Amino acid sequence: MSEAEISIKKENESRRDQAIEWHSRLAILVSGLLLFETLSGLAIYLLPFSLPVQFTVFIHTAAGLLFVLPYIWYQLRHWHIYRQTPLTHVKLTGYLALVSAVACSLSGLVLTYQAIFSTRISYAWDLVHILTTFTLIGSTLPHIIALILRDLKARQNEAVIPILAAERRYSWGTVAVALIGGVAVAAWTYLYQPPIFTNAFPDDYELQYGEDRPFAPSLANTASGGAYDPRSLGGSQSCGSSGCHEEIVREWEVSAHRYASMDAAFQAVQNVMAEQNGPVSTRYCGGCHDPISLFSGTKNIFAENLTGLIGYQEGISCIVCHAIQETDVKGNANYTLVQPQRYAYEMQESDGPTALFLRDFLIRAYPKQHVESLSHRLFKSPEFCAACHKQFIDAEINSVGWVQLQNQYDNWRKSRWNHPGDPTRTVECRECHMPLMADSREPGSGDPLDYNRTPEDGSHRSHRFLGANQLIPVLQDLPGAAEHVALTEQWLRGEIDIPEIADKWTMGPAVPIELVLPTQAEPGENVDIRVVITNNKAGHDFPTGPLDIIQAWVDIQVRDDQGNLVFQSGTVDERNFIEPGSFIFKAEPVDQYGNLIDRHNLWEMVGVRFKRSLFPGFADAAEYSMLCPTTTLSERQQLPPEESFAVEVPQQTGALHVEAKLQYRKIDQFLLNFLMGEDSGLTAPITTISEARGTIPIASTAAHPSPTPEIGG
Repeated sequence: MSEAEISIKKENESRRDQAIEWHSRLAILVSGLLLFETLSGLAIYLLPFSLPVQFTVFIHTAAGLLFVLPYIWYQLRHWHIYRQTPLTHVKLTGYLALVSAVACSLSGLVLTYQAIFSTRISYAWDLVHILTTFTLIGSTLPHIIALILRDLKARQNEAVIPILAAERRYSWGTVAVALIGGVAVAAWTYLYQPPIFTNAFPDDYELQYGEDRPFAPSLANTASGGAYDPRSLGGSQSCGSSGCHEEIVREWEVSAHRYASMDAAFQAVQNVMAEQNGPVSTRYCGGCHDPISLFSGTKNIFAENLTGLIGYQEGISCIVCHAIQETDVKGNANYTLVQPQRYAYEMQESDGPTALFLRDFLIRAYPKQHVESLSHRLFKSPEFCAACHKQFIDAEINSVGWVQLQNQYDNWRKSRWNHPGDPTRTVECRECHMPLMADSREPGSGDPLDYNRTPEDGSHRSHRFLGANQLIPVLQDLPGAAEHVALTEQWLRGEIDIPEIADKWTMGPAVPIELVLPTQAEPGENVDIRVVITNNKAGHDFPTGPLDIIQAWVDIQVRDDQGNLVFQSGTVDERNFIEPGSFIFKAEPVDQYGNLIDRHNLWEMVGVRFKRSLFPGFADAAEYSMLCPTTTLSERQQLPPEESFAVEVPQQTGALHVEAKLQYRKIDQFLLNFLMGEDSGLTAPITTISEARGTIPIASTAAHPSPTPEIGG
């Protein structure tokens, strides 16, 4: 056989192999799956968030898993047939397509595994998956199109006709397989029954302040200007049940944000406000304390319960906080909330484990909407906190005029902790109240936007929002209440380290105290004692919050060498009231007639007749004067009760021992008795924030007297 005949024979065999390859059902299946994977992948990457795109994620994943084994078998077979052919541009694009497909499949398998078994997908693997999709398109299309164009040019050759027929069958088969995937997406979208939100106010909703201000007198608003279904703003527990944000949900469950609505004191005050001013007036409180009820229209004049069940249980839920898209430092809940689009099956926990699995897989495999809608730079700013942590009342509430109430934001803004443009010197709200929790498994750990953090620092910000409420967690029997209260007390005493800002402030309690004592005491003469209190670390006034109910005071005791009480101030009696005349930080607001606001009835407030608090970095002093004792113990016991403050120690005593404590409690006893009833036996726990001790030598027994104050922690 001549060389020409041999060449013709090889060419015919090659064309026969080509026709067989184009006819191959395996090739059609693989190409169809590849086409669907490519188109669906581009749809997921480029199209906006919607139900069809979400179901495309499911079908894309399933088709990708189905694609792997047939592709491996097809590719081995294909390579075996053409491995000895000359290297041409067609063969080169084939090899590039092979490498791209392998990399794309491998990254897809990794992402699928992470979406099922981990808490988040790797953005590095996701990037590989996206890039290899485009390289696969860029190599596969030239590879196939070049072959088809070559055969079309040679269509006059009878030997090519079967190949062209096979190519047509291959093309239609490929499209048909891809269409099956598209039909599956369409069918799933059609059959899925999402929860239907009722974004409307009740028919009897009272619009006392006009249709353009449906939530007034609160300044809070929705992006639509209308009501939101309460279910769309709740469901915080699901953020942890998915295995993703378990740590954060556990922290939030006992936080002041979670119990903002269920707070027993808040509920009691709200009821009083509704009785006196009407239920509509309680919307003033709702934006910060009870936003779910506010935005769903529950705080209505005709509603039996001013706080719906979801709002009561969640207070400031995950969605409420993370769905805020705009704030204003005016305060009084001056923010705008958007109703986020929820994922398929996200609100269908009752549908069983399959629905939960699909929900969790979808959010992890397709996190774009989750991240973009619920994570914003705004959250990191003090201005975000200012929307609620700044309060005023005006004529709409007190019928008189504008009055500033608590104002943590402006305290901080004007304080030594704020250095605009210099984060290395500035201490912001979240750095104190949301310190970093190391060794975190949180998907949201790491932060490239903080000057002192990295994307992979393995830490998340605590959602306990530690502050100064050591009453409500235990009172409401919240999960982890005892631990939270212990942490709150440690926080107040400065026993919790915050390494990220350790170089910006000192160690020790937020508000330390120091004793200033005389060098010696003369029997029968006055002894002057000063207790200096310094707001050393707080980024706002101390104390802060509603100062008509919060109390911080100095408890001081002086004893002799035998431990006998010589002098005291700031004690709490058997009824849990603080001794009159004690040095105390608080405010005494009044109404327009000068009556004391002592039931937290701030809706009647027009000003204050007394206020004592400490601006950041400032100090105040409690001053005491007592007589240095000269009498014996038996003589002292004969003194009338009204002179007990000047009880004197025996002459032989060598020194006076002074102990001072800065005490704190969240709610004063009068208000608790009013809200809960005197028979409730309820009292707010008292926390010692800081303490100091010292001795004063008595001149008659000390040749070289000198005071020995000891500053406590």
